[in-house]
Amino acid sequence: MTSGLQEPCHLAAVSRARLCGPTGSSLLSGCLIYPQAKYLAQIIVMGVQVVGRAFARALRQEFAASRAAADARGRAGHRSAAASNLSGLSLQEAQQILNVSKLSPEEVQKNYEHLFKVNDKSVGGSFYLQSKVVRAKERLDEELKIQAQEDREKGQKPHT
Repeated sequence: MTSGLQEPCHLAAVSRARLCGPTGSSLLSGCLIYPQAKYLAQIIVMGVQVVGRAFARALRQEFAASRAAADARGRAGHRSAAASNLSGLSLQEAQQILNVSKLSPEEVQKNYEHLFKVNDKSVGGSFYLQSKVVRAKERLDEELKIQAQEDREKGQKPHT
C-alpha cells in the first residue's frame, strides 16, 4: 500500500481514504500535506532556536557592558545612580537643564535662580519648565553632596 510519494502520511486507513481517496491520490498534491507540515515545523523550530541564541548572546553582552560600566564608575556610581533613580533625572540631563558644564555650587545656584524667575507663571512662564528646573537643581545638589561626602572620606577638601 505504501509507495514512494503516494502515501508517506502513515495515517490510519480511514484517514487515508478520506484525505487521499481510495486510490491514494489526492486533489491536494498527492497526500504530501503532512510531510510539508513536518518540514515547515522543522524550519520554524530552527528559526526560533537561532533567534533564541542571538537573544541570549545579546543579553549576555548587555550584562557584561553594564557590569563594566558599573565597575568604571566605582562606588560613587552606585550613589549617583541611586540619586538619578530618586529624582528621575540623570546627572547629564540636570546639567543640560541648568546649562551647567562643571559642578560648582555657585554656578548651579546662579543658573537656577535665573531660570526659576524666567519660567515663573506670573511672568508668563511655564509651570512644567519651572518644575524641571527645580528637579534639576535637586539632582545637582544631591550630586554635590555625594562628591563632598567622598572628599571627606578621602580626607580632601570639597569641590568648589
